[in-house]
Amino acid sequence: MKRSLFLATALFALLIVVIVICADAGRLPKVFERLYDFPGGDKAGHFLLFGTLGYLLNSSALKLFPQRASVRLVLVTSLALAVLIGLEEWSQAIFPARTMSLTDLLASYAGLVVAALLACRTLAR
Repeated sequence: MKRSLFLATALFALLIVVIVICADAGRLPKVFERLYDFPGGDKAGHFLLFGTLGYLLNSSALKLFPQRASVRLVLVTSLALAVLIGLEEWSQAIFPARTMSLTDLLASYAGLVVAALLACRTLAR
């Protein structure tokens, strides 16, 4: 169970890295454009992608450090991911094919907060 969780976390993180690289290059596959082709779809995508990554990462951290399984571990993990998400959103100003957006960043952070709360709820069980 632990190994499959780590693998899922690593593969999902890799998927997000590939999406970011493709978007930065202006070569995002059409399937992603179709997935988010509805009002607020981009924000929903940010919420779901980074929320899922946050949940997987927090769950992995809790499995990796069971002796430190606490709300504090979830907080530290989430804050580290929040910094990376913020840097990625800020870096979009460098690429002509991208647009830096505060609302995208807030949607990403909202997903991360929900993921942290879910991880803490799982921890409480």
